[in-house]
Amino acid sequence: MSELFASVEEVTKLIHWMVNSGLDIAETFEVPKLINAGVFYGIGGVVILMSYGVILFRNIVHSALCLTGSFVALGCLYIFLSADFLGAVEIMVYGGAVAIIIVMGIMLIRRDDMSHSNPGRGIIAHISAGIVSAMFFVSMAAAIIMSPFGQPAEFKLSDAVTGLADLMLTKYVVPFEVSAILLLMAMVGAIIIARGKGADKA
Repeated sequence: MSELFASVEEVTKLIHWMVNSGLDIAETFEVPKLINAGVFYGIGGVVILMSYGVILFRNIVHSALCLTGSFVALGCLYIFLSADFLGAVEIMVYGGAVAIIIVMGIMLIRRDDMSHSNPGRGIIAHISAGIVSAMFFVSMAAAIIMSPFGQPAEFKLSDAVTGLADLMLTKYVVPFEVSAILLLMAMVGAIIIARGKGADKA
């Protein structure tokens, strides 16, 4: 029995040594920073791919779904950057409500075939847009690298939700309600226009 306990203790020590060695190697090669960078660029890549899907798909419904995916991925990117409230608003408002309204508006448009409802402008236009986008990203990266940024000052994040709720429900309650009514009127008007005159007779 004592030999069994001794072997278990040796295996436990070996496991602890392997774990500690792995942590030391991770700290030496700055693996946490690499993981953070990988997650950031991965989510950013999803946002870019979804954005390109909006303009590349010939079916406008697929473009709307890519737009929704872009909104959700952008919200995840905000959350990863510690902007939790902004990320939640991005996912709920844009990824939820706005995307549903867009899809509803598309479905209300009467088209017999949706396969070519989002026509493109040819391969030359896409290549030109890609070149311009690449030049823009390269120039922005060069500006960021060459700009003499100083060390950011330390600050404490405040409760943004409480402050925004206090302003929206006290000082700016009237503009908030008016904007909600205007959005509702715009949605009802869009539905009436999409139905057309012949829909009432049918």
